[in-house]
Amino acid sequence: MSNNKTWFITGASKGFGLLFIQQLLEKGDNVAATSRSISQLKDAAATEHKNFLPLEMQITDEQSVANAIDATISKFGRIDNVVNNAGYGVVGAIEELSDDESRQNFDVNVFGSLNVIRQVLPHLRKQGSGHIFNISSIGGLTGSFPGFGIYCATKFAVAGFTEALSVEAKPFGINVTLVLPGYFRTNFLESDSLSVSKNPMAEYKDVRAVQEVHQQQINGNQPGDPVKGVAAMIKIAETENPPLYLFLGTDSVAMAEQKTAFLQNEIEAWRGVSESTDF
Repeated sequence: MSNNKTWFITGASKGFGLLFIQQLLEKGDNVAATSRSISQLKDAAATEHKNFLPLEMQITDEQSVANAIDATISKFGRIDNVVNNAGYGVVGAIEELSDDESRQNFDVNVFGSLNVIRQVLPHLRKQGSGHIFNISSIGGLTGSFPGFGIYCATKFAVAGFTEALSVEAKPFGINVTLVLPGYFRTNFLESDSLSVSKNPMAEYKDVRAVQEVHQQQINGNQPGDPVKGVAAMIKIAETENPPLYLFLGTDSVAMAEQKTAFLQNEIEAWRGVSESTDF
């Protein structure tokens, strides 16, 4: 029996998703990769490998997601690892971003992943195994980035349902990992992955400054190597007891430690008030 695994990857035409295709095919695994545009996906992957199944999928359309998962099962017989990678960033102060802009970000980053999870879980439960990777962000643990509040909110939401999912899925032999990358040198800060508020307000000078820093200085100079980031996730999939929280990058680890210390300080500073409310 082959030890090759079958992976289902969303948002696979660029960034982490595209690197998953390359590294997994080289490893000998099967890869079902999805994108909104199958032509863009095929051009980016540039392979006719027999273990590669490119799929056009609209992540916000649950029937489209179901069709893609059914096509994967039909070709490869099973799904072992799922990577919810599709998503995009949005920049704008809370007041600046419209209801539509905010909801669109949640539709893709949160409800899109939930569509995949709902459709794939019956297969994973039936086979009694599997591993779901939900790609969040260090912005899913700390939201203190002016202009990134809505994006961080989507990633906090991913963290919340991932924690619950890990407990719900465990009795069925399914592992769940929340991935919180720091700044990786992908195209995340490019215009095709980072949406900007349509109605910027002059009052939010701090937001514009942070936006400019991200687009002009951080972009292209991120410390994280995406090739190593993907390799780390593949390695985690092969471990017997994978983590629930996987921080990627020294910057991610540092920010997680800062948030942990901040929370501990808040708890201690206000413990008296907090504990005074019991009967």
